[in-house]
Amino acid sequence: MVKRPLTGSKKLAVMSFRMTRRRDQFLYFSLLALLPILLFLAFYHPAIIDPYNFGWLLRGTDNGENALGLHAWLNDPGTGWSLTTTLLNAPEGVPLLFTDSNPLVSMIVAPIARLMGPDVQFVGIWIMLCLALQAVFAHALLRPYAPTLTTLWLGVAMLMLMPSLYARYVHANLQAHWLLLWALWIFVDARRARDARWWIAALCITALIHNYMLIQVAAVWGSTMLERFFTHRTIRQKAMLVGEAVATLALVAMVVGCLGINFDFVPTRSYNYYAMALDSLWNPANASYSLFLPAIPQQYGLSFEGFQYLGFGSLLLVASAPFIVWRTQPGEPIAGMHRRLLWLAPACLVITILALSNSVNWQGRTLFEIPLSWSIITALDPVRAAGRLFWVVSYIIVLAVVTIAYRLPRQRAEQFLVLVLFLQFMDLTGMMTAVRRVTADADTHRTWRRTADPRWETAIASAKDITFAPADPIRFLDVFQEVAWRAATAGKPVRVVYSSRDTRATKARLIAEDKDFVAGRLVSDRLYVLMPEAVVPVGAASRLMVLDGIRVLVPVRSIPSFDAPRGPSAVYPKILPATSAIRRP
Repeated sequence: MVKRPLTGSKKLAVMSFRMTRRRDQFLYFSLLALLPILLFLAFYHPAIIDPYNFGWLLRGTDNGENALGLHAWLNDPGTGWSLTTTLLNAPEGVPLLFTDSNPLVSMIVAPIARLMGPDVQFVGIWIMLCLALQAVFAHALLRPYAPTLTTLWLGVAMLMLMPSLYARYVHANLQAHWLLLWALWIFVDARRARDARWWIAALCITALIHNYMLIQVAAVWGSTMLERFFTHRTIRQKAMLVGEAVATLALVAMVVGCLGINFDFVPTRSYNYYAMALDSLWNPANASYSLFLPAIPQQYGLSFEGFQYLGFGSLLLVASAPFIVWRTQPGEPIAGMHRRLLWLAPACLVITILALSNSVNWQGRTLFEIPLSWSIITALDPVRAAGRLFWVVSYIIVLAVVTIAYRLPRQRAEQFLVLVLFLQFMDLTGMMTAVRRVTADADTHRTWRRTADPRWETAIASAKDITFAPADPIRFLDVFQEVAWRAATAGKPVRVVYSSRDTRATKARLIAEDKDFVAGRLVSDRLYVLMPEAVVPVGAASRLMVLDGIRVLVPVRSIPSFDAPRGPSAVYPKILPATSAIRRP
């Protein structure tokens, strides 16, 4: 049948419809892009996006380690396809993942980053990308259930205003909460959840970002496997499912193996040190993080790693959910999605137990502690920052209560969610100010704050390698980051690193090097950066320099290059050693 061309008023009507549809689509996707941009500007200073502005990161935070690990890897001529750099923790090297760098981002930006120059950072861009993907997956997750466009966008905003997301402002890798929304988006659709390709993609990408996020995504995937196992009727179906699960785990294990991780770690036995308190869902823990609720100080470690405050608006939703359920009738597909969420209960229970740990805290004090053997404590060392694991449960809670609000009549749902979102936003204004204050240093575009003296370049360039004495730079972290950044730019290996895991070989080497330093057995072409408590060994006074108030022992061959006073007059009084910090999770 031949179609006749449209003429007259019909043609104008079709053109008008298409233009209106395109305009609506433009506005729709503009809002999807605008929401993360506005929240980014509310919480962060825009100067952090500049890839050449890296000085704001070198201030002694985990974000500095994130940028430093990638910087060392990009400037390491021996990396090749390896995701390990030997410019840090030389000669053993350190996997990118353990420097809090992002292996996935590293592989993506490597070709262009090496063309941009030796000193670039992508932490700010990564934070912006995380917020954008948070909006994308929140939108995809809620779209099938929202009764109106208004309720859809209000729900997306609630899933983007999770305080635990922005509390990780000094640990950008862990701002990838969109991975949790992605896993939930796969899970809530039964047909999609049965497709192993979705889970393989989600698990493998998550493995390239952070192991704590991988555990949470794996918990959602494991719930899918559990649901399918019990709903399959035949032995053959169950056997095929087990085979699928084994194959998926094997692929993920291969990805983890490519990260260059050595599992011969020295256990910290610090499980329960970074746990979650029982009252953390409604306790902001930090005085400025909530406008409406009082902050009760938590024990050290719990207020950051165990920070799980939901926000006043989300708490209002949780409190209202039973009343809404009582007064309304569920409709499909919301009721079906809620039934599927029940399959997550076993995983949520296990995660909650791990997050609370064996030391149960309430309002800043320990209620009770369950004794665990050293073998169990050691086995739990890979999840010693257990408080983080509850994030996925928080998102499940907020997803459930937002979709319960969708059960209200449309106009009431819109009005109620507007109120909830307004209260959530106002509650977090103090947190916005606190986070933005930290990143505001990027606006100064100041690179070196602790090592501004140009003679650092001479000292580093003349050295074969660099170390800190004693070999534990955690308490001198801002100095370490600036020195290590300079060293990586010059292609000089640093023999220490601030890593989330230390191997036994590294630990033994550092102990031996500390003993050599105390005994005065110094390497002539090594630059030693002295910690405040370090005592200059006998016979090393001729190498002693003070740069920016920091004592260093310069390489012997570089002594003639310096005209500043040296010798005993530059020796600082001995300072009592500070207690060694526990390695970060």
